[in-house]
Amino acid sequence: MRFVVFLLAMSSLEAQTRPRARDLGVPFDGSPGPLNAITDVKGVEVGHATLISGELSKAARTGVTAVWPRGLGNPEAVFGGWYSLNGNGEMTGTTWLEESGFVESPVMITNTHSVGVVRDAFIAWNVARSKGASGGLNAWGLPIVAETYDGFLNDINAFHVKPEHVAAALESAKGGPVAEGNVGGGTGMTCYGFKGGIGTSSRLVDQYTVGALVQCNCGRRNQLQIAGVPVGREIADNLPFSGKTIAKVVPGIHEDVGSIIIVIATDAPLLPHQLKRLARRAAMGLARTGSTSGNGSGDIFIAFSTANAGAARPKGPVNLAMTPNEEMNPIFNATIEAVEEAIVNAMVGADTMEGLNSHKVFALPHDRLKSVMQQYARTPR
Repeated sequence: MRFVVFLLAMSSLEAQTRPRARDLGVPFDGSPGPLNAITDVKGVEVGHATLISGELSKAARTGVTAVWPRGLGNPEAVFGGWYSLNGNGEMTGTTWLEESGFVESPVMITNTHSVGVVRDAFIAWNVARSKGASGGLNAWGLPIVAETYDGFLNDINAFHVKPEHVAAALESAKGGPVAEGNVGGGTGMTCYGFKGGIGTSSRLVDQYTVGALVQCNCGRRNQLQIAGVPVGREIADNLPFSGKTIAKVVPGIHEDVGSIIIVIATDAPLLPHQLKRLARRAAMGLARTGSTSGNGSGDIFIAFSTANAGAARPKGPVNLAMTPNEEMNPIFNATIEAVEEAIVNAMVGADTMEGLNSHKVFALPHDRLKSVMQQYARTPR
């Protein structure tokens, strides 16, 4: 069997027409933005490069996702903070983020064994642009690149991700609807024993917006809860399949050994220490879906604010706005709600996928999800 290579994600129209969790009647808390996506935060743009190719013995089921805080090619840094709930994973550039308080590059997400090439490719892309007519970005940087493991469906040691795929993700970034499921860095991921991948959501709170984007590859089936309903226990069949014993070859079936990367964006004026607080709250959105963040899980979160333009200028006093700590609770709530829904959207947006050595991961069945919601009398609020 041979597959086509996709370097760019599905169109905005396709992203809009695919059903999402709310379309299936899942009753989430909170009020989403118009797109119910991280791109509801003004200026944020997302790009994907999706690789689906090759014979099953050398399958490529992987990719790259790039989140630009201020849009494609905008060099202005944003305040940021990060948090590791469980550190069996990687997010580069976080020591400088911790020290400086700034996110100075797009946040990029890929598979575990492609972190290095994505990091290096971004630097090369950035240096080339800095020498070009466009004016470019800073020619120095410590990029932020995170990962989750897709080695069940993807031949991860074939190193399919190349510099041109990184450039494709960076340069395809745009606002508007965000493709979910089997796209970008999430192409080969498994979540709660269903097909996982990229998901997004947003919340409106007071005059501000909070958005979340996840690359979910975490959890075991019997943990999964959706809007408080034990969906994983109600839909216990259709576990990932291979010719071997499932318990031995499929991470996350009997142990919580997967990973998740969560990106939080907001236009609320928050300082770095407040954004670290926001990043911590992502853990509570993850917990709502059932994960316990096991020893083998890489659960790493990053938050940034697009407010305070000009905060990173190199000279002179900088006047900043800050949300009082006493007014943070609604933003915390919005973060938790958006993360929960983004994780479910990743599964709802994914399709069943066959990959390396005929391994197969089934999509969350929409009809059965609706039936379980009805069984537990959970209807949209």
